[in-house]
Amino acid sequence: MKDVRKKLSSIVAEQLSIKTEEIGDDVTFDILGVDSLDRVEIVMKIEEEFDIEMNDDEAEKLKTFSDLLAYVTQLLEQAAAK
Repeated sequence: MKDVRKKLSSIVAEQLSIKTEEIGDDVTFDILGVDSLDRVEIVMKIEEEFDIEMNDDEAEKLKTFSDLLAYVTQLLEQAAAK
Protein backbone atom coordinates (compact mmCIF):
# COMPACT_ATOMS: atom_id res chain seq x y z
CA MET A 1 0.00 0.00 0.00
CA LYS A 2 2.86 2.36 0.83
CA ASP A 3 4.49 1.72 -2.55
CA VAL A 4 1.18 2.32 -4.31
CA ARG A 5 0.74 5.61 -2.44
CA LYS A 6 4.28 6.68 -3.32
CA LYS A 7 3.85 5.88 -7.01
CA LEU A 8 0.46 7.58 -7.18
CA SER A 9 1.69 10.73 -5.48
CA SER A 10 4.67 10.82 -7.88
CA ILE A 11 2.37 10.53 -10.90
CA VAL A 12 0.04 13.27 -9.65
CA ALA A 13 2.91 15.55 -8.60
CA GLU A 14 4.68 15.13 -11.93
CA GLN A 15 1.52 15.87 -13.91
CA LEU A 16 0.76 19.00 -11.86
CA SER A 17 4.39 20.14 -11.52
CA ILE A 18 4.17 20.17 -7.72
CA LYS A 19 6.07 18.45 -4.90
CA THR A 20 4.79 15.13 -3.60
CA GLU A 21 4.75 16.66 -0.10
CA GLU A 22 1.88 18.89 -1.25
CA ILE A 23 -0.33 15.84 -1.76
CA GLY A 24 -2.01 14.87 1.49
CA ASP A 25 -4.59 12.11 1.71
CA ASP A 26 -7.49 14.52 2.11
CA VAL A 27 -6.40 17.12 -0.44
CA THR A 28 -8.99 17.49 -3.16
CA PHE A 29 -8.13 17.50 -6.83
CA ASP A 30 -9.96 20.82 -7.11
CA ILE A 31 -7.58 22.37 -4.57
CA LEU A 32 -4.63 20.97 -6.52
CA GLY A 33 -6.03 22.61 -9.67
CA VAL A 34 -6.67 19.39 -11.58
CA ASP A 35 -8.56 20.09 -14.80
CA SER A 36 -10.16 17.56 -17.14
CA LEU A 37 -7.00 17.19 -19.25
CA ASP A 38 -4.87 16.60 -16.13
CA ARG A 39 -7.37 13.99 -14.97
CA VAL A 40 -7.14 12.12 -18.29
CA GLU A 41 -3.32 12.26 -18.26
CA ILE A 42 -3.16 11.08 -14.64
CA VAL A 43 -5.52 8.16 -15.34
CA MET A 44 -3.51 7.13 -18.40
CA LYS A 45 -0.24 7.22 -16.46
CA ILE A 46 -1.74 5.22 -13.58
CA GLU A 47 -3.13 2.61 -15.97
CA GLU A 48 0.27 2.28 -17.62
CA GLU A 49 2.24 2.21 -14.35
CA PHE A 50 0.07 -0.40 -12.64
CA ASP A 51 -1.17 -2.28 -15.72
CA ILE A 52 -4.80 -1.77 -14.74
CA GLU A 53 -7.84 -0.28 -16.45
CA MET A 54 -9.73 2.46 -14.65
CA ASN A 55 -13.40 3.06 -15.38
CA ASP A 56 -13.75 6.62 -16.68
CA ASP A 57 -17.03 7.22 -14.84
CA GLU A 58 -15.57 5.92 -11.58
CA ALA A 59 -12.40 7.98 -12.04
CA GLU A 60 -14.54 11.12 -12.49
CA LYS A 61 -16.11 10.55 -9.06
CA LEU A 62 -12.76 10.55 -7.23
CA LYS A 63 -12.52 13.79 -5.28
CA THR A 64 -9.49 13.34 -2.98
CA PHE A 65 -6.12 11.67 -3.16
CA SER A 66 -7.29 9.07 -0.63
CA ASP A 67 -10.26 8.29 -2.94
CA LEU A 68 -7.77 7.67 -5.74
CA LEU A 69 -5.55 5.53 -3.53
CA ALA A 70 -8.49 3.40 -2.37
CA TYR A 71 -9.78 2.95 -5.92
CA VAL A 72 -6.41 1.95 -7.38
CA THR A 73 -5.73 -0.39 -4.45
CA GLN A 74 -9.11 -2.04 -5.03
CA LEU A 75 -8.33 -2.52 -8.74
CA LEU A 76 -4.92 -4.01 -7.91
CA GLU A 77 -6.48 -6.43 -5.43
CA GLN A 78 -9.05 -7.49 -8.02
CA ALA A 79 -6.33 -8.02 -10.61
CA ALA A 80 -4.26 -10.06 -8.16
CA ALA A 81 -7.27 -12.29 -7.37
CA LYS A 82 -7.70 -13.28 -11.03
